[in-house]
Amino acid sequence: MGFPGGIEYVRNRKRSDRRKFILSASGILVCLLFPLFGREGFAKTLEEVLKEKGVITEQDFKEVKAANPVAYQPGKGFTFTSPDGKFRLSLGGRGQFFYMYLDRDDVNGPAKEVSRQRVRRFKAYMSGYAYTKNLTYRVQVDLAKSTQILDAAWIDYRFMNEAQVRAGQYKMPFSRGELTSDGALQFVDRSNAVDAFKPSYDIGVMLHGKTLGGKLVYNAGLFNGTGQGGTRTTNSGAWAARAVFSPFGEMPYNEPDLANTPSPLLSLGANYFANTLKRSGNAPFLDTTTSTPPYAGTSGWLGKDAANTAIFDNTERVDVGTYGFDAAFKWRGFSAAGEYFGAKAEGQGRGRTAHARGYYGQAGYFLLPKKLEVAARYSSVDPNRDQPQDLQVEVTGAVSYYFQGHNLKIQGDYTNIHTQVAGKQATDDKQMRVQAQLAF
Repeated sequence: MGFPGGIEYVRNRKRSDRRKFILSASGILVCLLFPLFGREGFAKTLEEVLKEKGVITEQDFKEVKAANPVAYQPGKGFTFTSPDGKFRLSLGGRGQFFYMYLDRDDVNGPAKEVSRQRVRRFKAYMSGYAYTKNLTYRVQVDLAKSTQILDAAWIDYRFMNEAQVRAGQYKMPFSRGELTSDGALQFVDRSNAVDAFKPSYDIGVMLHGKTLGGKLVYNAGLFNGTGQGGTRTTNSGAWAARAVFSPFGEMPYNEPDLANTPSPLLSLGANYFANTLKRSGNAPFLDTTTSTPPYAGTSGWLGKDAANTAIFDNTERVDVGTYGFDAAFKWRGFSAAGEYFGAKAEGQGRGRTAHARGYYGQAGYFLLPKKLEVAARYSSVDPNRDQPQDLQVEVTGAVSYYFQGHNLKIQGDYTNIHTQVAGKQATDDKQMRVQAQLAF
């Protein structure tokens, strides 16, 4: 009586081993084919489908997952998980390949035309968790840069959803447009208003969390205040805080409505940051050994305008405060977003001040759901509100085609760049840009 039972046991064991082998081989095949066919061809892994259909048990599913520690998902890269599940590493990246044609309106002579091709960005990253799923990390570099290639390098510990701590280099919590990844935009690049007021990457420590099921999110942190990769030469520092309320559910930082959201989503945000910088000779504001924040550099509201830099002494320390409000909406392929910025800089020596403001509004709609989108944007920057006829306005129209969401897309936009400078004739430059993006 025992012998037939033994035969049946051997048959079951061989069948189980064979099944695991087939599933393992299938898992490897899925990883190889994912980059070719994308998410639409493999929305779920083979073992997930078999488990849902009852072909394999939950225990079989866990064993197969443990036996196949490598997975691939477009846009998130290859993921390696340790057998005990305590460690995970994802490797991926994205490239943006860019062409621009600029027809400058030179009021003093013939128009100057500029044509340029470049690798706009080529970012590689690794992220995951270690020892526990509550301890996460991320390192990201931009290989298209010749200097300051390290974008992000941070670790984050989650005590609970409402209380998490992050330390390292990452974007300061300010401006929805800047916090949205450059790989998730509906235009070729961000607006001039965001570029003029953003603090962007900095080194610091931040407390953040979410409550009410993600409807309320907050961030508050202390930073060097010296920009990407910068270190202080004084004992000054910066602080920043941001709060976002989404009454209908959390809205991801992703500009187009690729999900064709069936129910309306609304997000309302407010943020503020303060910093102290110092003039360094006749150079832009520079209180660091290696860099300066974007808003105080040659492309920012504070460092770009000659009237602003002339207000302060060459070595004067300057207190800077910037606030912003933002709103975003999505529903059935339609998306809209806008921000308003206000800033003030005050010298500690003579007490002179400079004021600036900027804003943008944009909207997009999918003519073909999840595929073909058109968008328009209006953006304005007044780098010195006390200076008359000092304005930079951009009006942009864009068309985007998403082959595989943001993982594979091509975008084109056309912009009229209107610039007014006191004492000079206003100019209107025409800019056309085309960009292809591949994420892997």
